[in-house]
Amino acid sequence: MIKLKKSDFEKIVAHARKEAPIEACGLIAGELSGGDKIIKKVYILTNVDHAEEHFTLDPKEQLTAVKDMRANGLTPLGNWHSHPVSPSRPSDEDKRLAYDSSASYMILSLMDAEPVLNSFHIEGDKSEKEQLVIED
Repeated sequence: MIKLKKSDFEKIVAHARKEAPIEACGLIAGELSGGDKIIKKVYILTNVDHAEEHFTLDPKEQLTAVKDMRANGLTPLGNWHSHPVSPSRPSDEDKRLAYDSSASYMILSLMDAEPVLNSFHIEGDKSEKEQLVIED
C-alpha cells in the first residue's frame, strides 16, 4: 500500500494542471513501514523534454532532490508524472523506461474533469496497480 497526504495529492494536481499540455513530473520520498510506502515529501521537477507524451526529469533537480532526501532521512520511493490527455496507466514508453522495479510509478490523468492518480509496480513490460490511499 502507498499512503499519500491529500495536500501532496493537491500539490501534484495543481502543478500538472499548470504544466498542461506538457507532462509534469517529479519524485516521491518517505519511509517504508511494514511493507507500506508512506510518502512524506513530493518533489516537483522540470520535464526537460517539454513534451506532451513523455518526460525526462531534470538531472540537476533530481540530484538536489536526492540530496534533500538523504539530509532528511527519507527513502526514495519512486516518481510521478502526468498524462494530460490519456488514462492513468503506464504507456509502452513508461514501461520501457521503468528501470527500477522497487520504485513506485505514480501516474496522474487529467483527461477527465476529476483527476485520477494511480500507482504502479513496473517490471519489464508488465505493470501492476498498487493500492494507493490518499489521506487527510
